[in-house]
Amino acid sequence: MPPGAEISYPPEVWERARGVRLLVLDVDGVLTDGRLYFGPQGEALKSFHVRDGHGLKMLMAAGLEVAILSGRRSDAAYHRARELGIRRFHEGLRDKVAVLAELCRELDLPLAAVAAVGDDLVDLAHLRRVGLAVAVADAVPEVLAAAHWVTRLPGGQGAVREVCDLLLKAQGRWEKVAGGTTP
Repeated sequence: MPPGAEISYPPEVWERARGVRLLVLDVDGVLTDGRLYFGPQGEALKSFHVRDGHGLKMLMAAGLEVAILSGRRSDAAYHRARELGIRRFHEGLRDKVAVLAELCRELDLPLAAVAAVGDDLVDLAHLRRVGLAVAVADAVPEVLAAAHWVTRLPGGQGAVREVCDLLLKAQGRWEKVAGGTTP
C-alpha cells in the first residue's frame, strides 16, 4: 500500500469496529511475518514491525484493551508485549476460545466488543465468535473466508497497524491520538 493511500471500509466493518473495546492478536503470522529464525544457542528470533507497535500504543492510549493469545511460547514475543505495555499476554495456548472467554468475563465485555486478528487454522474458533474478525492479507484461505475484513498488508508488515487505524477512526478517536494528522 503506498504511503498516504486511504483505505475504504465496508459499512458493516465500520459499524462492527465502532463497538470494539478489546483487540486480540496472534503472534506468529500476525505480529510477525511467521518466519522463525534460530540463533546459535537455539533461541528463536522474530521480527516485529515498528508501525504495528505504534498503532497498538495509540490504541491503548485511546483506552482500548489489547491482548495477545499465542499457541507458541516465545521470549521475543513476551519482551515485545512488555515493551509495548501489553499486560494481557497468554502463550502456549491450546484453547484460545477459553482464554478469550475469561478475558471477556474479566473485562465485563460481550464477544461483540472484541476484534481478533488471525492468520491460520488455530485462529478460526475464536475468530468465529468475535464481533470483528480480521484476517491478515496472507492468511490461509479458511481464515480469509471467515473474516469480516482482510487487511491489505501481510502479517508482520503493518497489518496490525491497519487494524488499529480502523478501530481508532471508526470510534472517532483518530484525531486525538494521531495528533490531528490523517494518514
